[in-house]
Order: sequence, then structure tokens, then C-alpha cells
Amino acid sequence: MTKPHMPKVHLDHEHGLALLGQMILIRRFEEKCAELYGAEKIRGFLHLYIGEEANAVGVMQALTADDAVVATYREHGHALARGLPAKEVMAEMYGKASGSSRGRGGSMHIFDAGRRFYGGIAIVGGELPIAVGLALADKMQGRERITCCIFGEGAAAEGEFHESLNLAALWKLPVLFVCENNRYAMGTAIERSESVTDMCVHAQSYGIAAGAVDGMDVVAVEAAARRMAQEVRVGGGPRFIESKTYRFRAHSMFDPELYRSKAEVEEWKKRDPIVLFSRWLHDACLLHEADVQMIENDVARVVEEAVAFAEAAPWEPVEDLLRDVYAPRTNTVPHL
Repeated sequence: MTKPHMPKVHLDHEHGLALLGQMILIRRFEEKCAELYGAEKIRGFLHLYIGEEANAVGVMQALTADDAVVATYREHGHALARGLPAKEVMAEMYGKASGSSRGRGGSMHIFDAGRRFYGGIAIVGGELPIAVGLALADKMQGRERITCCIFGEGAAAEGEFHESLNLAALWKLPVLFVCENNRYAMGTAIERSESVTDMCVHAQSYGIAAGAVDGMDVVAVEAAARRMAQEVRVGGGPRFIESKTYRFRAHSMFDPELYRSKAEVEEWKKRDPIVLFSRWLHDACLLHEADVQMIENDVARVVEEAVAFAEAAPWEPVEDLLRDVYAPRTNTVPHL
């Protein structure tokens, strides 16, 4: 596999704190969500992103406000990194009308058309054809923007993965495919589900330039995303990034996690992206203990305010529950 040359990211004090702050916000927000789930404030399914924060934060640095993002059901981190207000995301987790999807989507369907964040797609691989459609529309309309499609390696087992990559390559669509390879999809080791475990090979088989990156390194992810996104913007067609990452929590809150050992999880935690980046910033004299405390205090306030907002937010009125669900009834019988 030929890996692209990854440019260096200019890291100063301000940018370093911004990256660290976003990762810590995602981590603390999700830790609070896990607590609230146990208290039955959040219901339904909950898929935590803890351990994978470097990927969402790094990728979003390469996107403009006009670009589109289509993500998986493990999308809270993507939404926060994209700039969705934590209070609206938390309200959506509660199912409240003040949520980003008016409480209709919940954990797996965070949506914000104004910020061009199109899900939260609950179907494995379901975001891929949507991303291709968005990119095709942009190309046909002559709009100079790209679509970033984020999915897990489990999607490679779906037919729509291959169909989408094929069409994107065939039509040279402006799509940045980002595969978050956390090795287990829902609960099956990649070696047991894929005859070819190198995700880049899948993309290259369709003529798409692809490269792998350490998904636990936010700077490496940002560098890869910036390079690939720029190549897409100048008309190079789709690009593919395989971000090799790892989730520290189970697939979902209902997952007994019998498919991997606790020792393996603990070993991966030694590569915690927040700890590694904090250490790097400190060694480079770009971070001081006061900075970390400031970030933690700010994040604690944001999360606390988000929970208070969600608690106080109204439920959707009963009379609105059928809105956007059924077409209006008509007595007119259509001619066949």
C-alpha cells in the first residue's frame, strides 16, 4: 500500500489548546451521558465514542462550514467537534423538543442542517450512499465544497460500501471517506469478518487514493485530513482515510463485551489520545498545568449547563407527534 506524504500541522499554543479542549469536551460529555443513562435520563441506545476523540477532532479541522458531514450512530463526538452546541446535543439525548433534531432522533440521529451535519445514521453503512448523493448534487450544481463521510470498518461488509465507493470513483465525486477502524465493529474482530483487513486496499481496488493514519494521534489525523480534503477540493475525486483507532467502552450500553479481554482494553488505554497529546504539548512547552485546569473547568461548566438545559427543555407536545410522520389524509382516490 502506498501511503501519501502527510504534511506537518502548525501547532502553536492556541491551536494545541483548541484540539485538546475539544477532545476533553467530547470525553467529559460522554462520561456524563453514561451516568445519565444509568439514571434513566437518557433512554434507548447509547454508543459511546470514548477513546476515538482524536479522529473526530482531527478530521473537522480540515473542513469548512460549507462542507457536509455524514456520520455513524456513534456520532456525539463528531457533532460536538463540528460545532453543534453541547446543550442542543444533550437535549436530543434526552429526547426533548429543544434538541438538535427536535427530540425525534435521540442518541443515534443527531442532525443539524444549518451546520450541514447530516446524522447520525443508524444503519451500518447507510451514510455512504447519502454522502455520494450529496457530493453528486454539489458537482452537478457546480458548488465548490466537499462531503465528509465517516463510518466504521464494519461498513466494509455491506454492499452499499462497495457500491458507493465505485460510484464516487466513477463520477469523480468530491467525497472524503473516513473509516474509523476500531477493530471490532459491533462485536466481531475484523480478522473474523474481513478476508482483507486493510481498509485502504478496499478503496484502492476502486481506484481511490487511500492512506492509513494513527487514529489515536490528533495531529496525525488532522494532517491526513487536510491533505486528503485539499486533493478532493481541487478536483482529484474521492479520497479515503483509514483511521486506526480503538473504543475504550463497549459497543453500546447493552453490550456484555465478551469478544475482547480486559487486558487488551487496558493496553490500548495506554495510548489514550488525550493523555498522549497532553504529554506531547507539555514536552513541547505548549501546555502548562494551569491550561489543563482551565480547560477542565470550562468543559465542566459547558457540560453542567448542557444537562441543566436538557432537564428544563420541554417535551414535544402530544398534538405534534404525528407531524412529519404521515401524509395528510385525502378523500381523493388517485386514478390508476
